[in-house]
Amino acid sequence: MLTAFFSGFLLITVSEIGDKTFFIAMILAMQHSRRLVFVGAISALAAMTMLSVGVGQAASLLPKIYIHYAEIALFIVFGLKLLYDASQMPSETCDVVVVGEAKEAVEKAEKQTKDQKNIWTILLEAFVLIFVAEWGDRTQIATIALAAENNPIGVSIGAILGHAICAVIAVTFGRILAGQITERQLTAAGGCLFLIFGIFAAIQGV
Repeated sequence: MLTAFFSGFLLITVSEIGDKTFFIAMILAMQHSRRLVFVGAISALAAMTMLSVGVGQAASLLPKIYIHYAEIALFIVFGLKLLYDASQMPSETCDVVVVGEAKEAVEKAEKQTKDQKNIWTILLEAFVLIFVAEWGDRTQIATIALAAENNPIGVSIGAILGHAICAVIAVTFGRILAGQITERQLTAAGGCLFLIFGIFAAIQGV
């Protein structure tokens, strides 16, 4: 369980900082209550984590050998892709494409709810934007892979704690951090972590 916890925690903490969901939470926090944005964001991320773990547990019913090699392949492919992406990135402070997508999503949601701002609409806005942005993300797929071969409770707790830490950073220090750490560095770090998980899974065996 401890291995599953640290795997989920490291995977999320390294991969989510600088991600689209990170910037959505950061932008929302500059316009609304940080506490409300955090509650909406972590609720969405926790829900996505539980859903991913559930899918992973369902996948664990398949033959172990298939799950094992699929997990290795996913981590290795994601790791190599992230390292390649990092090598192609300029040394700017953040990925302007990701930030632009986050701003566009927030602006669209703000226009739809501009005449009915209250606690519940802010919570719902943060929840929906974060949940949709996280759907199909590499960390969701990686969480499914982890949960298929590891303790689901450990993976869930580790991943949710990692998401909570990233959400806190996004709503409180996101703007400062975005100017200090480059997207290239974060992407490279994520790629290395995925490769380490893939190698560890291969060494561990079925």
